[in-house]
Amino acid sequence: MEGKIVSQQESESIIESALHEYKSGIGTFSEKMPGIASKYNEFTQECFKEGAISEKDKQLIALGISIHAQDEYCMIYHIKGCLDGGASDQEILETAGVAAAFGGGAAMSQAVTLVLQAIKEFKQTKH
Repeated sequence: MEGKIVSQQESESIIESALHEYKSGIGTFSEKMPGIASKYNEFTQECFKEGAISEKDKQLIALGISIHAQDEYCMIYHIKGCLDGGASDQEILETAGVAAAFGGGAAMSQAVTLVLQAIKEFKQTKH
């Protein structure tokens, strides 16, 4: 995905494909390593529960970290989590901006490509 100019239709299929690849990979890992997978899932579910910080804000934090870390699968997953949690486009883009402030050009390139593409695709599939 990085550095490649793709059409809108191709980018949407890339985003959906990446989400499916991640889910498939997690499923396979869970089958082969059920102990590790269950403990990891239990831990992450606990981390993302509503607490002093809302679930939506935790998704925004995770998105910012994934942009900074250049983790495209997590970016897509957490953009969906942000939207599902009620985050606005503006909140997502401000999160991307903060990540870019820390991650420089590499983070900004993700913010203006993958983040925008994923927001658009996930919003279209809700209707």
